[in-house]
Amino acid sequence: MYTREILAPKASPVEDGIPITGTWNRAFEKVDLLEIRRPYNYPLPRWVRNWRIKEWQCFNAQNNSYLFEAIFYNLKVYRIAQILLYDKENGQKLLYRKITPYSSWQFPDTLSNASIHSHSSGFFFRIHSWLDVDTVKLDINIEASRRRPSLTAHLAYNLNDQEVTPMAVSMGIAGQRIIYTYKAFAPVQGDMVFGGKRINLKQENCSGFFCDYKGFYPYRMQTTICNAMGLNEENKRFGFHIAENQTGETNKNNENALWINKKLTPLPPVLITMPNGPDSNWVIQDVEGMVDLTFTPKEFNKSGKKLIITKAEFNTPLGYYNGMLVNSEGEQIQIKNLFGMGEKFNIRV
Repeated sequence: MYTREILAPKASPVEDGIPITGTWNRAFEKVDLLEIRRPYNYPLPRWVRNWRIKEWQCFNAQNNSYLFEAIFYNLKVYRIAQILLYDKENGQKLLYRKITPYSSWQFPDTLSNASIHSHSSGFFFRIHSWLDVDTVKLDINIEASRRRPSLTAHLAYNLNDQEVTPMAVSMGIAGQRIIYTYKAFAPVQGDMVFGGKRINLKQENCSGFFCDYKGFYPYRMQTTICNAMGLNEENKRFGFHIAENQTGETNKNNENALWINKKLTPLPPVLITMPNGPDSNWVIQDVEGMVDLTFTPKEFNKSGKKLIITKAEFNTPLGYYNGMLVNSEGEQIQIKNLFGMGEKFNIRV
């Protein structure tokens, strides 16, 4: 059965200008990829190296009735904020998107105590990460338009170590370049108001993923992500977050994981295939016998952006997962009609 070493916490994935790779169960104190002495085989000025670093943060939350996702991309040429709220009971979907070319906000180098915010016409968000006091908070306020109601959301992720074992991964991609990922599966509480309706999220039955990404992603970036969460037959909180990307040595290091309550199981690399295209079944399998899932899209969300020589395509359907996963103790977890998301990114920037 696949295993992966969980290393002792480190202050940074860069030591003396050299990137390190591995998997940890704590966040780094600081992630500044510009500290890498020579990420490319030829010298480049700092501003060019900074321009090549892509970064984003993602917030998922789900209870029996609603699925929420907020993604904030810093692609340097432009920034994208996308908010999705889906009512599982009546199939109602609200999708908000804001694209800001050459905007100034960027993600901090630390999650210990840092914040970012953006306030543009009719669209406000603020992210405050307080890992030093075990929480990450997201505030959103979007004004109504002719096509959709206003949305206000306040979410808090409880990252207390009694509740959560996160995963931080540093993965090599080429030369001295790396991709860093931090993922935490956590109880979520808060409230959302849209169209005069208020939703109260209680952490007893609401779970979510908070993910932080930074990396020297290639000019043509292709990433596919599968994630879902819920309660198992023993009423334990569980979720999985699986990705296929362009990193190397994926058997040693990857960003795939399963959580049952706070227990973390690193998963092996997977192959995600779509025999009949992304609008039909996705097949997610490994060669270790620990991942065997099928994702069936139900609700489709597609968007894109083109600007001169850049292009960004996002295909993020909602749907159901079926199959099985195996945890670190060899226990087989049956997945039956578990609601979640698939995300397929194709970015050229």
